[in-house]
Amino acid sequence: MEAADLVIMGKQAIDDDCNQSGQMLAGLLGWPQGTFASKIEFANGKVRVVREVDGGLETLLLSRPAVITTDLRLNEPRYASLPNIMKAKKKPIDETTPEALGVDIAPRLKVLGVAEPKGREAGIKVDSVAILIEKLKNEAGVL
Repeated sequence: MEAADLVIMGKQAIDDDCNQSGQMLAGLLGWPQGTFASKIEFANGKVRVVREVDGGLETLLLSRPAVITTDLRLNEPRYASLPNIMKAKKKPIDETTPEALGVDIAPRLKVLGVAEPKGREAGIKVDSVAILIEKLKNEAGVL
């Protein structure tokens, strides 16, 4: 069995765009995480992750093992040429199963319940700001 000490993965799933796979994996493994990495450097057994935040760039220094999710700015994609695509079609594909690799794929999360949110009620129009404030105080209880 290999002893991986770094997992690099995309930041989002294409089906639901939830951005949770990397964070959940790091939590399940108990490893530190760096999300939305736009630059990764390795030095002295540590990983330096640069990521974009609202105020500019943030740099994280993580110990390994770690989980890193990537941003589209991490690298520039390579595009396959037509001859290489044709060669790839002729290559055999080796198939295996999780059991053959000694991987347990049993579910580790349990859904306790799913409920639809309460439907929105119809709004009302008021004639003045004074009436609006009075309704917010007395009926809605927000002021």
